[in-house]
Amino acid sequence: MFEKSTWYSERMQRESTLARWGTYGQPVLMFPTAGGDAEEIERFLMIRALEPLLAAGRIKVYSCDSVAGEAMVRGEGGPAHRMWLLNQFHQYIRHEVVPAIRMDCASDDIPVWTTGASIGAFHAVAVLCRWPDVFARALGMSGSFNVVRFMDSDHLFTEDYFVSSPLNFLPTLAGRHLDALRERFVLLASGAGKAENMGESWRMAEVLGQAGVPNRVDPWGHDWDHDWPTWRTMLPKYLDEWTG
Repeated sequence: MFEKSTWYSERMQRESTLARWGTYGQPVLMFPTAGGDAEEIERFLMIRALEPLLAAGRIKVYSCDSVAGEAMVRGEGGPAHRMWLLNQFHQYIRHEVVPAIRMDCASDDIPVWTTGASIGAFHAVAVLCRWPDVFARALGMSGSFNVVRFMDSDHLFTEDYFVSSPLNFLPTLAGRHLDALRERFVLLASGAGKAENMGESWRMAEVLGQAGVPNRVDPWGHDWDHDWPTWRTMLPKYLDEWTG
């Protein structure tokens, strides 16, 4: 049921791990929180919360190291380096992780769903918006979508950041890319308790809506904090609905 593999990514110029739980079902790629690794979701009992769906063969869950997020947390290099790594991390997801998932699923074209919490939500929404031909749905939980503030650069950013941040690049999309994205769906769920900021989800939804991308914001209220107990309740609920 559990497998993991580690390889050296030339794109990111470092090793990274991809983990998998489950045997059959819809592939779901879950991005860790900012400093998390591929097995974070097991340590924080998310896999236990998803066990009924995994056991029923409704989903297979994948997770990778939070390479770009860890660089933000540790302040690796300068702002331009962290923005470069953010773009390279997304490229690694598209061109290395997705092929590995599809090989594991024995399908060359199976669509992948994405999810994540906090900065993981940013990645989940970003890769769907960048490659709607590959990713079909995204669930962002307690999302932190304006991540330029973690780059120590205020409002200044490079092209690497621009092409990686849906708040920035979505208004510029057109043609087939935008047409494909308008056939996808983004769900943004957030509490309003400790350390939560619903405004980030509403802002992301506004930009998605202006581009004509189907989306929904689910406010969970003040009883739900920016923490794992919230996300362990959210994710099984939505994946149960989506695979029902």
